[in-house]
Amino acid sequence: MIQILRNASHLPFKQITRTVRPVTCLVGNVEHRTYSSTVFTSRAVPVLSATDGRRQFVLRGGWAVGSRNFCSKKDPNPDDPVEPPAESVNYTNQLPATVAIPEVWPHLPVIATKRNPVFPRFMKILEVTNPMLIDLIRRKVKLNQPYIGIFLKKDDDNPNEVMETTKEVYEIGTFAQIQEMQDLGDRLRLVATAHRRIKIVGQLYEDLDAPAAGKDEPDAEKRRRKHKLRSKQMRNSNNDHTTDGTPLEEAPKRRLLKEGEQQPLLMVEVENVKHESFKNTEEVKALTQEVIKTIRDIITMNPLYRESLQQMLHQNQRVVDNPVYLCDLGASLSAAEPAELQEILEEMDIPKRLMLSLSLLKKELELSKLQAKIGREVEEKVKQQHRKYILQEQLKVIKKELGIEKDDKDAIGEKYRERIKEKVVPKAVADVIEEELTKLNFLESHSSEFNVTRNYLDWLTTLPWGVMSEENLDIDQASKILDEDHYGMDDIKKRILEFIAVSQLKGTTQGKILCFHGPPGVGKTSIARSIAKALNREYFRFSVGGMTDVAEIKGHRRTYVGAMPGKLIQCLKKTKTENPLVLIDEVDKIGRGYQGDPSSALLELLDPEQNVNFLDHYLDVPVDLSKVLFICTANVIDTIPEPLRDRMEMIDMSGYVAEEKLAIAKQYLIPQAKRDSGVEDKHISITDDALHALIKSYCRESGVRNLQKQIEKIVRKVAFKVVRKEADFTEVSGTNLSDLLGKPIFTQDRMYESTPPGVVMGLAWTAMGGSALYIETAKRKLLQPMDTNGDSKQAPGDGSLELTGHLGDVMKESARISLTVARNFISQIEPSNNFLESSHIHLHVPEGATPKDGPSAGVTIVTALLSLARGQPIRQNVAMTGEVSLMGKVLPVGGIKEKTIAAKRSGVTCIILPEENKKDFTDLPKFITEGLEVHFASTYADVYRIVFPES
Repeated sequence: MIQILRNASHLPFKQITRTVRPVTCLVGNVEHRTYSSTVFTSRAVPVLSATDGRRQFVLRGGWAVGSRNFCSKKDPNPDDPVEPPAESVNYTNQLPATVAIPEVWPHLPVIATKRNPVFPRFMKILEVTNPMLIDLIRRKVKLNQPYIGIFLKKDDDNPNEVMETTKEVYEIGTFAQIQEMQDLGDRLRLVATAHRRIKIVGQLYEDLDAPAAGKDEPDAEKRRRKHKLRSKQMRNSNNDHTTDGTPLEEAPKRRLLKEGEQQPLLMVEVENVKHESFKNTEEVKALTQEVIKTIRDIITMNPLYRESLQQMLHQNQRVVDNPVYLCDLGASLSAAEPAELQEILEEMDIPKRLMLSLSLLKKELELSKLQAKIGREVEEKVKQQHRKYILQEQLKVIKKELGIEKDDKDAIGEKYRERIKEKVVPKAVADVIEEELTKLNFLESHSSEFNVTRNYLDWLTTLPWGVMSEENLDIDQASKILDEDHYGMDDIKKRILEFIAVSQLKGTTQGKILCFHGPPGVGKTSIARSIAKALNREYFRFSVGGMTDVAEIKGHRRTYVGAMPGKLIQCLKKTKTENPLVLIDEVDKIGRGYQGDPSSALLELLDPEQNVNFLDHYLDVPVDLSKVLFICTANVIDTIPEPLRDRMEMIDMSGYVAEEKLAIAKQYLIPQAKRDSGVEDKHISITDDALHALIKSYCRESGVRNLQKQIEKIVRKVAFKVVRKEADFTEVSGTNLSDLLGKPIFTQDRMYESTPPGVVMGLAWTAMGGSALYIETAKRKLLQPMDTNGDSKQAPGDGSLELTGHLGDVMKESARISLTVARNFISQIEPSNNFLESSHIHLHVPEGATPKDGPSAGVTIVTALLSLARGQPIRQNVAMTGEVSLMGKVLPVGGIKEKTIAAKRSGVTCIILPEENKKDFTDLPKFITEGLEVHFASTYADVYRIVFPES
């Protein structure tokens, strides 16, 4: 009783009452008598909960109850049989603990934690899995020393529980008491309460290899020794004496690690760390009140912190009045960085510690405000969406009850039936629509099949079944529209007017399949838009250049994800008529891939007999395309498959001559360039001389696309001068054209002003239009064998022909045929001339980098060989074209218009054409043939008489 009062003398007891209660119990043959001595106080004091086998301090209802138990036993009867002691129990969750926390406990096991340090008067649940540390804590708890040191790791990424050195943890930590321990075999779960700050002095040596006592003892001997040891270690109130009053044997003294000695950090020697003395100044009071206010705000903003604060206040500690406790409370409530929390733990100056804690609390308050703001926004958004959903559902129910609105499926079905109400839907298509609508009613609205069926019905009902635009059947109006947009192109305009005339006589619109082919830049694509405008038809264009997938034309099957109909069905949906004008561009450049051959798919599309019932893979119902006007464009027709070419009506669009280019530039290109650049007539004037020089020196190609680019370049430069105020008006003439466009690209019209012997001008056709092509021949070997008299002699039959100039196989064969024809022809007119028989001849076609092929140079090659053999040049300013047979017949060739334009552009005054091409030449406009002397030849003898008139 004296000992209890002495230990509690510092407590402010108002009244102390002692009660003694004897209790007797019998365990086995031993009679135990226990005297329970209890002290009551009428005032509550902050006493920490602790529990052991003999004494308890528990806080209940504001009464501190101190209880003390004394035990004695009655000696057994010597005649009674002695039973062997029972096996000792290992550990329990409730640990024996001392009454008061020792003020000094220098040797502690080390538990390294991460992220958050443990502040005094706070509890923490720890889990230990390291075998060495588990064994050490077990021994300490068994020796009634349930104390540990908790220190924060310096590296949070270090996964080890046991550090290697003291440098891996912060030197300031907390002294903690193990309140509860759960031994789970391979790990320990500890509930520890921190009490005060401590500092590491050094690392202690721990004997890790010491064998366990009695390892090799028999089981009976081990039990007897344990029972004897347990009876000796029953302590009195100071825990340092046995029941008979003899002191316990002192544990062996520990030592610090020697220099160079290494061991895992298990035990350390520590010393208590006390804060510096401070006065409760106005600054400290202000800081304290601000910390309290901030904590109150945090609890108001975030109720999660309320539990932590209530846990502190539950022990009836006056945290508000104690700045030391308040600092630790504020640091514990904040989720700051480990280094910042450790800084508070290490700070010994209370005002500074208060300031650090306050700064962390302010950050936590701002974070709580942001969290609350985000929570309010999300809650408001969810609330609005939920409210909107509820109102929409209520509105649906109300409308359904009033009969204003039907179910979603019924509304969808009514929408589709409304679409086709005014259309003339074929019976086969109408049956499919009804079948799909019936299936739609049995499908769940959230299933994938429902969406597939719905999309299919969308396509079926949006097509223009029986809907056609009113076509323009006025020929004069159509001719006016075509002339306004394009210059020339008489063949195409005449064909369109014929189409309108036939439609006017029949009284119904019809479809047709036309193909415009010609060099680039002549207006094939733009004329198609003008035709649609003239016919008052909807216009749709798609290019098949490089297309490799058949599904682009025939559509995908509906089983594929993202399936769509082909281009023609998309065209009908977009134009909303059954008779649009469809332009299929670049039909000569269609590709071919592993998905199929699109050119073969076009056979059904462009066949008037088959496209009446065109079947798309997606729709899977016949669609009538017979009223669609198809116009295809191509640069060359050789690459178009023959069956596809047979289905189209081919219309040739050859290039423009200089007069046509001049008219196009003045009527269309220059006004358009002015509009696009914002330049007015008062700023620029382009003379005819400038346009002639532009066409002759910069734009010799068949089309006008490059001419348009050069005119736009001129107008842009004039616009730049106007903006920079360098000139208000610029007149573009032939003299200053090079200042705007640079040096001329073409400086001469032709390679030879006067053709020498062996050189003849031919005419060729290219994708860019017609061009002049020279054939050059010369002797390849100049040294001749000598006879006995010193005269040169020629051995007949030793002649050869060398061909160069990137010639194709057809042109090489034509050259060999021409050599044979020339040998036979010269043997008839000059039997003594064996030049072609004995000489080694070299034939070259200039511009060797350009591939050349075709049979139309046969007549030109024969003429060049005869000119070389006779050593006489042909008539000047003559150009010719035509294929020659082995017997000297002149055969017809193509591209007469382009070749004639090229000859006129090169300054030729006389051209020789095959007799069978006379009909093509007479169809040419007068301004192209004007000024040309033309001759038609059926055999080579006709050509010879023209080029060698003196013969």
